[in-house]
Amino acid sequence: MISVVIPALNESPTVASVVKLAWNNAGVTEVIVVDDGSIDDTAALAREAGARVITSTILGKGASLADGGWAATNEVIVFLDGDLTKVREDLVSRLAAPILEGKADFVKAKFTRAAGRVTVLTARPLLKTFFPELNHIEQPLGGMIAIKRSLLRNLRLETDYGVDVGLLLDVHMLGAKIEQVEIGHIEHDSQSLTALGDMATQVVRVILDRAARYGRLDVQQVHEVSEVERHAQAELDVMLSKLDRPNKLALFDMDGTLLRGRFVVHLAQRTNKLAELNELLDHAEIPSTERTQRISALFAGVPKEQFEEVARGIPLISGAAEVIINLRKRGYRVGIVSDSYFVATEIVRRRVFADFSIAHLLKFRRGIATGDVVISPAMQHTAGCPMHQVCKHNVLLHFCERFGLGAADVLAVGDGEPDICMLQTAGISVAFEPKSEAVHQAATHVLTDSLLGILNLVP
Repeated sequence: MISVVIPALNESPTVASVVKLAWNNAGVTEVIVVDDGSIDDTAALAREAGARVITSTILGKGASLADGGWAATNEVIVFLDGDLTKVREDLVSRLAAPILEGKADFVKAKFTRAAGRVTVLTARPLLKTFFPELNHIEQPLGGMIAIKRSLLRNLRLETDYGVDVGLLLDVHMLGAKIEQVEIGHIEHDSQSLTALGDMATQVVRVILDRAARYGRLDVQQVHEVSEVERHAQAELDVMLSKLDRPNKLALFDMDGTLLRGRFVVHLAQRTNKLAELNELLDHAEIPSTERTQRISALFAGVPKEQFEEVARGIPLISGAAEVIINLRKRGYRVGIVSDSYFVATEIVRRRVFADFSIAHLLKFRRGIATGDVVISPAMQHTAGCPMHQVCKHNVLLHFCERFGLGAADVLAVGDGEPDICMLQTAGISVAFEPKSEAVHQAATHVLTDSLLGILNLVP
């Protein structure tokens, strides 16, 4: 059996419909509205709709949740917001199901909404930092939950806007089984900046309080979460989701095309590993993936800061930033596609104002390179390049498939052998100071000295 608890403060326009919604779900034997000192007709309208109305012992949503929990008579309690509109009729049943089926002790509603600025700008970044294992919870501040009464009564709830995230963190640290349930789209009224500021302050306070309480206020935790975030940013789906659908796409190689030189060579010079690197570079008899892994192993123990400093220090090819800015003004989405490392391409991307970068992901632990590398999934495709399992052509293919582009909509710029397949596929291709005749022949145009000539080749 299910108890539904609805904390409410001045919700007269909606509270009756929420009460009726609750009663329309199978298994509900009581609906309790906890009135938080309303000065409108909330209490009367709730009673008329069939709810038992109690008054909160003290002002604040947390107190209302606790009072409702103590008033409930069933083991399964579903909490609903009092201002809900246009929600699923089976909302209560869906939230309660994982607990009734023995799959969960605590259930969060998963939904989309138009607002949620405090969630995006405050809650998520802090949870990623101190409780990254909860990063999959889509609505950490959402108030629609189901919980076992026996679990709830063992918790001390916050009294303000931090109650929902505090409850999530506390049940998690108690080892409760947590599930999410999809309930669709929810409409909520937007709040003023002042109200949002108060909410953000209270949410920050609660998350930091729990981080301290549970031993998560550790610099190492911040380092580890930063690494998780870096991995997430390198994922193809994440990258694609951040881009508006482009009408045109431009893909640039990095080494020798945007940078005057080769990143790993500069890094090897900086770390006194040039002799070892030269034994591995440009050896066709070594498979490219193996060569990438062996080169990465050379840099085990090198701090991430050195990778970033080198990427910042290599001179740019003449016109690199200017041409990319102008391409973006003409409607292109511009990306860097490199056989190098994401830690470097992201620095260069910001130097030339590109939209995204794709490269292999070098792993770091505590800010130090482990020597392990993840080959970019974006350079792999089940129906991709027939000659190479890992190929820049496959990046072009992924983007064209995702955004409905044709080869004629793509500009590709490169200088070396790894760029040939990409150059051959693109509608407009530029070999910039090509390193071989094969590269020269693969492109529709050849440029030297400056990249600005590209602007004369594209509409």
